[in-house]
Amino acid sequence: MKTPPIVAPREMLNVKEAVSSATKALQDFFAGKELLNLELEEVELTEDGKSWLITLGFDRLVETLSIPMTRLERKYKIFKVDGVTGKVTAMKIRKP
Repeated sequence: MKTPPIVAPREMLNVKEAVSSATKALQDFFAGKELLNLELEEVELTEDGKSWLITLGFDRLVETLSIPMTRLERKYKIFKVDGVTGKVTAMKIRKP
């Protein structure tokens, strides 16, 4: 009788890897749109220790309807990144 191979648990992503996954997802979701001043805002490990919550902030050009002009508007997105696979499992809007 053969014993099954021992599979070591995968290591948790470090925070830099989680931020990289979130940044790539943001750029994919907004492909073709200019994201200015992209910055890391917040990092948090979930209570269960299985995922990272990464908040990214960026500026977007917004045209106003009442006055013909363009202004910058700051947006924030929270990404939930699986701590083992690095897959983004959720994206939410964070109010400033």
